[in-house]
Amino acid sequence: MIDRAVLATLIVVFLHAMPAQAQSSRTWVSGVGDDANPCSRTAPCKTFAGAISKTATSGEINCLDPGGFGAVTITKSLSIVCAHTEGGVLAAGTNGVIVNVGTNDKVLLEGLDIEGFGTGLNGVRMVGAGKLTIRKCSIRNFTAGTGFGVDIQGSAGARVFLEDNLIIGNLGGINVKGAAGAANNAFLTHSLVDANTNFVLQVDGASVVAVTASTLTGSPAAIITTNGGSFISFGGNLLRGTGAPTQTLPLL
Repeated sequence: MIDRAVLATLIVVFLHAMPAQAQSSRTWVSGVGDDANPCSRTAPCKTFAGAISKTATSGEINCLDPGGFGAVTITKSLSIVCAHTEGGVLAAGTNGVIVNVGTNDKVLLEGLDIEGFGTGLNGVRMVGAGKLTIRKCSIRNFTAGTGFGVDIQGSAGARVFLEDNLIIGNLGGINVKGAAGAANNAFLTHSLVDANTNFVLQVDGASVVAVTASTLTGSPAAIITTNGGSFISFGGNLLRGTGAPTQTLPLL
């Protein structure tokens, strides 16, 4: 018969040897999910925040069916893709999505409906040093605090690519101001930025924004560049409001 003390020791050793629950490269959220679930397709989570801890670095979170999946902070390479169903983020009184990642990290947000409900702070806020892509998203009604649809305040080298987005009804459309004056870069294409209270696009400091095939309208100021900020326009933009590009290039 095994001594009880020896048996207890074996159990402890066995438990310590067991691997932690593995993260998945693809996880799922559902409007009727539960964050206690493993976020698999057959047992999805309820929120983006709940799914992130169960998603491996460079993994992807998908929306299984329509739902409101909550505000989220992203701190690693990750994709959130809800291209074929409603991926709602209701961010009353807070930021919709905060991206705070390292230099070599990449984040993709695609197909999200980010709603500030008139009290949201910022729709998407970039404060890291990596690369962020925002595609086919609607970002609306962030009118509290700074109230930017997209706020880019990354550290040196941060890059943000915006394609086919609708950014409307915020205090400011897109704000680019690198942290402590750091140079950030943004590229905007095939997007509508309209009816934002104060400005369409603001570039402050050493940052550079390039815009093509986009409509920038419905605000008193279309473009604000301060402290050396650069706005490069090329390829069929429609601009309405005060301000002008610092450089205009032909589309090759």
